[in-house]
Amino acid sequence: MYRIGFSEDIHPVVENRKMVLGGVNVPSSVGLFGHSDADVVLHTVAESILGALALGDLGSHFPDSDTKYKDIASSIIVKETVKLMKQRGFAVNNIDIQIASAVIRISPIREEMRKNIADLLETSVDNVSIKAMSFNKVGAIGKGEAIRSQCVVMLIKK
Repeated sequence: MYRIGFSEDIHPVVENRKMVLGGVNVPSSVGLFGHSDADVVLHTVAESILGALALGDLGSHFPDSDTKYKDIASSIIVKETVKLMKQRGFAVNNIDIQIASAVIRISPIREEMRKNIADLLETSVDNVSIKAMSFNKVGAIGKGEAIRSQCVVMLIKK
């Protein structure tokens, strides 16, 4: 049995905040705005799994109104989501992530992100795909005002 989930998230770029993408601390003069560490990539990873399991969205499980999630590492959110996945007898078959950013070049950190995400999902790095696009100066993403991530995951019943 297979289950497919999809998620999309976007965070605005802000000053005086660290940049974390796919669990990787990225050297940058700007970061992303958000209640947690604002890792837009890991947010879509976690939410796509929740979607595949028909368990709602990220805000239902980790609401920004709850102070215990203030500045939390998104890797913790993914680990909690993986627990829910495993409790239901599923594992990641494969995951495909697209990151849209004119602020950060993804290619220098792609392999580190793939390894980190594979470790968090308890799967092989061969099951993790990361692609990038820049939006060619179009819209908030293309102008460097925001970063977007989209993710689709296929889960398999163990």
